[in-house]
Amino acid sequence: MTPEASGLVGIAALFVLLALRTPVAFAMLVVGFFGYWALEGLRSAGGVLLTESYSTISNYSLIVVPMFILLGNIASAAGFSRGLYNAAFAWIVQLRGGLASASVLGCALFAAVSGSSVATAVTLGKVALPEMRRLGYATSLSTGAIAAGGTLGFLIPPSTGFVLYAILAEQSIGRLFMAGVLPGILMMGLFMAAIWIVAWLKPEAAPMGDPPDWPTRLSALFEALPLVAVILLSIGGIYLGVFTPVEASAVGAALVILLAVARRRLTWCGFRDAIAETLSTSAMLYFIVMGASVLNPFLAVTQIPSALGDGLAAAGLGPYGTLLLIVLGYVVLGMFMDGLSMLVVTVPIVLPTILAQGFDPIWFGVVAVIVIEMGMITPPIGLNVFVVRSVAGPDVPLTAIFRGVMPFLAAMIVTLLLIVAVPGIATWIPNSMFD
Repeated sequence: MTPEASGLVGIAALFVLLALRTPVAFAMLVVGFFGYWALEGLRSAGGVLLTESYSTISNYSLIVVPMFILLGNIASAAGFSRGLYNAAFAWIVQLRGGLASASVLGCALFAAVSGSSVATAVTLGKVALPEMRRLGYATSLSTGAIAAGGTLGFLIPPSTGFVLYAILAEQSIGRLFMAGVLPGILMMGLFMAAIWIVAWLKPEAAPMGDPPDWPTRLSALFEALPLVAVILLSIGGIYLGVFTPVEASAVGAALVILLAVARRRLTWCGFRDAIAETLSTSAMLYFIVMGASVLNPFLAVTQIPSALGDGLAAAGLGPYGTLLLIVLGYVVLGMFMDGLSMLVVTVPIVLPTILAQGFDPIWFGVVAVIVIEMGMITPPIGLNVFVVRSVAGPDVPLTAIFRGVMPFLAAMIVTLLLIVAVPGIATWIPNSMFD
């Protein structure tokens, strides 16, 4: 069997294992190890398993994963997420669809703490959905806003998606974090515009709330300011060159813990649960990275990435035609796979083609993350949709949530088109920092 044929068999076996609900990390480990064994022998496969796994897990840059996860878990346990939402609510509730817009803004702010789409959707869903239900918001709009707003956790730094992409593509985590800032703000603004359009077309879907008085607004802003300051200090420190991403993650986590203790918001049980959740999530992500580190050498030996690049080049599609084909492939995969699985499986295969077409790998990281975000609210999987439904309750049909995310899906497509048309949206900040 030729290396290319072995590679195709390995990829098919990987998708079969994923379809059988095998954890993605172990699926990649199994395919990578046995595939390399079949092509290079047991001794070489054992060497790859040991050396690649150790070198990847001992990567100093990976420390940002548990630190930022801890930051988000402590903020959630201390109830700071409600403070972010209350501040957003107090200042924009008087706008058309203001409560849904406040939910999106709250998601964006919490995304800058947690770095996780699922955590953002769950945390803000528990806070915002009861309020929107109380004011008579349409179920589709309220749940759609939370499901879509949660995806900002995968784009706005710190993002676990960017960390994984940086390791897989051997790129700077700091550059990728900074590359996500303007696209994240742009997408948040387009989400709010989508809410305004829905509320304008169907006023009954988003009743306008009574604006609170100025003392209430200032009080809500004062309540949220300390956590916002931690966010600005962490991300701003990276931008100004004061911190590396690893140092920023540790500083942010330490400050949030001190803030929670100073405000007497953190109980021992809450702290213990936050640590346990951090360990569990970090272990999962570390295993995924380890699985990818074993799978990648197998794919390299099979020459599948180079064969894919040669095939696309021979097709004569040009750079943007090739990009369109890859994006469509991501969209299709996103209907059946979760975001992290898509990222670790596809990046080693498609990145050589992207580089051969002359695209910036940092820019493509933003494009890939946005397309993966689209998959998180696209049927039939739509992970964030199922997460929001679990928070909203069994009386909320999935069809209503999927119907509610459609305007936000359109906003994501517009964001993607703008970033393709104007690459500087993603590259201007990192290029101004590091060049």
